[in-house]
Amino acid sequence: QVQLVESGGGLVQTGGSLRLSCAASGRTFSSYSMGWFRQAPGKEREFVATISWRGGTTYYVNSVKGRFTISRDNAKNTVFLQMNSLKPEDTAVYYCAATPMIISQQQSHYDYWGQGTQVTVSS
Repeated sequence: QVQLVESGGGLVQTGGSLRLSCAASGRTFSSYSMGWFRQAPGKEREFVATISWRGGTTYYVNSVKGRFTISRDNAKNTVFLQMNSLKPEDTAVYYCAATPMIISQQQSHYDYWGQGTQVTVSS
């Protein structure tokens, strides 16, 4: 019942920045915690960041701590991922997802997924 659409991906060089957006529609957005995941070619999808219903709690995978920031605007039904100091290893398809859990880093807890947006970081 929740539809998610990611946008904002693109091609940047090492050290550059991108801001990803995820627009949600359907059920009440504020009742879901939101997460960002990514999948690089030949690798499994991995957790990147998550934010609680009110935005007061966030978690990040260690590899992006200090560089990425997740935020949300419940009035606009949108979650963001600000990515700074990008590295080639950040290259992946980034997916937005929603979970009714209070907070979670576990993919199986996320019931709704977007189509993904490509982020490519050149060396």
